[in-house]
Amino acid sequence: MGEAPVAELDAVLDGGGWEVGGSFEGPPQPSGPIRLGKNVCYVVLAVLFNEEDRVLLVQEAKPECHGKWYLPAGRMEPGESIVAAMRREVKEETGLECEPLTLLALEERGPAWIRFAFLARPTGGTLKTLAEADAESLQAAWCAGDPRSLPLRAPDILPLLDLAARYRRSPPHPPTLPQELPCSRLCLRLLIACSGAAGDLWVLLGTAEPPRLPVVACGASPAELRRGLRLPVLRLLRGCLSPAPPPGPMGLLGLQHRAGGAGGADGVCFNVVLSIALGSPGAEPPEPRSPAFRWWHVEEQSLRGRILQRLRAAVPVRS
Repeated sequence: MGEAPVAELDAVLDGGGWEVGGSFEGPPQPSGPIRLGKNVCYVVLAVLFNEEDRVLLVQEAKPECHGKWYLPAGRMEPGESIVAAMRREVKEETGLECEPLTLLALEERGPAWIRFAFLARPTGGTLKTLAEADAESLQAAWCAGDPRSLPLRAPDILPLLDLAARYRRSPPHPPTLPQELPCSRLCLRLLIACSGAAGDLWVLLGTAEPPRLPVVACGASPAELRRGLRLPVLRLLRGCLSPAPPPGPMGLLGLQHRAGGAGGADGVCFNVVLSIALGSPGAEPPEPRSPAFRWWHVEEQSLRGRILQRLRAAVPVRS
């Protein structure tokens, strides 16, 4: 069976983080640190409800969408943590203080644009009125009816409102929030699982010492900056498995980021989970064609159950 990174798996399954290190599985290797405003754009967005189940909306002040309504959102600034950026945007646009409850979704168009959508709750402040209009927003209001009846800046917030409503009724995944741990690059830590009809479960590991979950770099070249985060996953599978079976949807288990990293880096490591389906009952995972990888057969029942549960219960990644 060989050694397995059980402590790392425990941390990742619980929504935590783990030291990333400087090496990555598969090509290409990252060429330099990630910096906001230069080679990445991070956006934060928040969904808040009051005690009457009304959703908080802001009326836009920007010339291109003046007077239209949207959820509080905006770009992260260098030196900010992800949660601090969300709180700042909510405060500037609505006048309210808040605290995050969970990530609802990770939305991405490759490293060039990544949006962190939060469910949050108000903790204080005073709702912004038209008399306080500024460059951030005209006003904020608790919307009692269907937001579709308002002139919206864009309809992309409607699926997020549906996700928030479902989470409040019955959370589909544990509360998931960013961890304050350093990461100089933009990368994915991969929990790739393959399950059999008889209840067998395998996890793909990198064989470097000590063994670990594979980590792949994102946006390592300018041509990839607008390609989806799924691209490095597909590249890794094509490189190490033959034939490379199509993976299922990616789910987010957690992420780590620390503002003002080494050299001013603004990297994020996303812990993602995805499954690979076997072609027939009784089959085993395809043999890795690279000695840099191996399958680990998960025999411990509790750990196997946790992994299978997290395959069904993760923050959606929307590309």
